Amino acid sequence: MSTQLEAAWRGTVTPEMEAVARVEGVSPGELRERIARGEAVILKNRVREIAPVGIGKGLRTKVNANVGTPPEAPDPDLELRKAVAAWRAGADTLMDLSLGGDLRAIRRRIMAEVPLPLGTVPVYQVAMEALGREGTVVAYTADELLAAIEDQAREGVDFMTVHCGVTRRVLPLLERSRRLTGVVSRGGALHIDWMVQHGEENPLYARFDDLLEIARSHDVVLSLGDGLRPGSLADAGDPLQMAELLALGELVERAREAGVQVMVEGPGHVPLPEIEAQVRAAKSICRGAPFYVLGPLPTDIAAGYDHIAAAVGGALAAWAGADFLCYVTPAEHLGVPTEEEVRIGVIAARIAAHIADVAVLPGARLRDERMSRARGRLDWEGMAREALDPGPVRERAQAPEGGPCALCGELCPMSARRTYRELIEGGKGTR
Repeated sequence: MSTQLEAAWRGTVTPEMEAVARVEGVSPGELRERIARGEAVILKNRVREIAPVGIGKGLRTKVNANVGTPPEAPDPDLELRKAVAAWRAGADTLMDLSLGGDLRAIRRRIMAEVPLPLGTVPVYQVAMEALGREGTVVAYTADELLAAIEDQAREGVDFMTVHCGVTRRVLPLLERSRRLTGVVSRGGALHIDWMVQHGEENPLYARFDDLLEIARSHDVVLSLGDGLRPGSLADAGDPLQMAELLALGELVERAREAGVQVMVEGPGHVPLPEIEAQVRAAKSICRGAPFYVLGPLPTDIAAGYDHIAAAVGGALAAWAGADFLCYVTPAEHLGVPTEEEVRIGVIAARIAAHIADVAVLPGARLRDERMSRARGRLDWEGMAREALDPGPVRERAQAPEGGPCALCGELCPMSARRTYRELIEGGKGTR
C-alpha cells in the first residue's frame, strides 16, 4: 500500500485527505498538494480506527499532550486517566513517554481507550529494557532499536520521535560547548551515551534507510527530534542546535524521496525576539516540513507557571509558522504532572494555538465573534459554548441568564448598553 505522500504524488485524494479537508475547511485538492510538497502530513497508522489528524501549512495549529509513567512507582491507571483528561480538554494528539512498568501494555491501553493519534519515542523502550536486563541504558543494539520501532508501528503508533540528527559529528562541538544546561533531551542524551559507549554512529542515522522502510510500510510519520535543543535562553541558537538542524534538513529530503511523511521538532528555550527567526530558519532549512515545537519558553524563571510561558512563546511560534505545539504543564522542570495539570497544560496550549490561528487563518476569528455577541447579550450559556474551556464559565458566572455578573452588578456596562438602546428606541417612538 502507498503512503499518504505517495498517493498525493499520484494526484490521488485519499479518504483520510477528504476527512481532514472537511474538518479543516479546505479543499481536498489543496490539501493533497500540500501533502505532495511535504508541507503537511496526516497522522493515522493504517491499523487504527481513528479520525485522521492533519498537521501543516494552512491547517489549524494542533496541540499534543505528553503522558507516561515515571521509572519509579509507575501507575498505568493514572496515566490512562491523564490521557483521557488531555483528550477531553481538546488535545489533538498524545505522546506516550512511559519509562516505568510494562511499556507495551501501557501503550496498548492508551491506543485502545483514547481515539487520538499516538506518538512515541521508541528509544525509551529499548533503553529501559536494556537497563532491566544489563543494568545500563545503552546495552542495546541497532537491530534491537529498529525491531522496537517496527513492533510499535505494527501495533498502531501513528508518529514517532526519532533523534536521527544527533550524530558523531556533534561530539567535538559538545566537548567545546559552553552551554549552561547541556543536553536536556532524554532521547538526545541517550544517543550521545550510546555513541560514546559503543564507538559507533547513531544507529538511527547510520541505518536511516532501514528506518524509512519501516515507516513507509506502515505510513508512520517520522518526527525528527531535536535532541540538542536549548534548555535555557543562553543556549538558544548555539552551534550544537544549528548543527543538528542542518542534519535534519538533509534527512527531511531523504525521507520525502522514500515516500515517508516527515515533520521536524524544534526548541526549547528561546528569547522572545529570536522565536520568529528560529521558526523561519527551521522552515527554510527543512523545506517547509511541518514544525513541532516544545513551547518555546521565552523565560527560564517561570517554574510552576511554565505552561503560561510556553503559551506566550507558542503563540508567537505558531504565528511565525510552527504547525504543532507540544503542551507544557505547571510541573515542567519540577516533576510528574497531575491529572489536573495535564488538563491545564492542554488548555494553555490550545489558547496559544488559537491566538496564532486568528492571526493567520481565514475564518478562525468566527468563534471569537460568536463569543463577543454572546457577551453583548449577557448570554452566559452562549459564552460557555464558545469558550475553549467552558467549565469555568459555567462554574463561576454568578449571574442570572441575561443579567450582569456579580463583579459589576448594577454598573454592568453591557447591561447599560442594552438599556441605552431601549431608551433611544423608545424615545424615537414618542417623537
